[in-house]
Amino acid sequence: MAGIEELEKITRERIAVLDGAMGTMIQRHKPDEATYRGARFADYPSDVAGNNELLSLTAPDMIRDIHADFVRAGADILTTNTFGANAISQADYGMEDLVDEMNAESVRLAREAIEAAAPGRPCFIAGAIGPTNQTASISPDVNDPGYRKVTFDDLAAAYGQAARALIKAGADLILIETVFDTLNCKAAIYAIESLRDEMDVPPLMISGTITDRSGRTLTGQTPEAFWASISHARPFAVGLNCALGAAEMRAHIRTLAGIADTRVSAYPNAGLPNEMGGYDETPGETAAHLGEWAEAGLVNIVGGCCGTTPEHIAAIAQAVAGKPPRRIPPRAEVLRLSGLELFEAGRVA
Repeated sequence: MAGIEELEKITRERIAVLDGAMGTMIQRHKPDEATYRGARFADYPSDVAGNNELLSLTAPDMIRDIHADFVRAGADILTTNTFGANAISQADYGMEDLVDEMNAESVRLAREAIEAAAPGRPCFIAGAIGPTNQTASISPDVNDPGYRKVTFDDLAAAYGQAARALIKAGADLILIETVFDTLNCKAAIYAIESLRDEMDVPPLMISGTITDRSGRTLTGQTPEAFWASISHARPFAVGLNCALGAAEMRAHIRTLAGIADTRVSAYPNAGLPNEMGGYDETPGETAAHLGEWAEAGLVNIVGGCCGTTPEHIAAIAQAVAGKPPRRIPPRAEVLRLSGLELFEAGRVA
């Protein structure tokens, strides 16, 4: 399999392509409760429908085939089916004890898909770590602003367990994605950095999410403040995904492209959701946006989030083909601090 040095070379020469939406593709299969349970969990005492990560154990052929379709569409990087494969998220189903197996099997399925669909072509596996269903910065109780349902240590333990399993299974990258609360992300970074004492840790990709047209994360940060908050991790790439379609995301990607001294990734939704919660943007429409971003020199890695299919990824890959990747600027010699917004203190002597 290709090493990270090869991915570094690829991203110097061209724009790399990430895959599309695992959840969207799972829903195309219309899995029911029985599908999620499989034979292994046929008698499980709680409902498990919606636990997409469980499908890596109970419907592996489905997950492998979805990955293979994205590889055939032109994806250079596959994201594992592990968005919620952490102890905090799995507690909703009482399946915390399956976290290690979910992550390991998901990496294995992605690798098998690459070997079957693109033998000899360099493809890479990004072990996906979602934000959990809890937030460290905001109280879930409007009457008690100081209350937190989860602690930083709780988050770090959950992220660390997931990351350890992904790394042991052979993930080429770790993707901390859909970051709506930067404190959650910091817990993930801390946990992953703490693993360096026991194993080789692959490069990080970090992707935040701007939750609406306000141009801020759910916890209030602007894109440039988000970058200042996590830049100490020296990620392989930083970017945005989810929540917005490409048209609404462009300004925020432009902001990141102007400040980040690393690769910029972008994988928007297929437009904004319609009244039924679906996504109507066609592959050609999404690809036209990302092709323009490439021409403008804004991106190094592109793909799709909610609503995007192999057809979207194929169109995106074609739209960015032959266009040079964004030039990574040198590290700025300035003091940058962040709260909700960026504070820049000036050039360091």
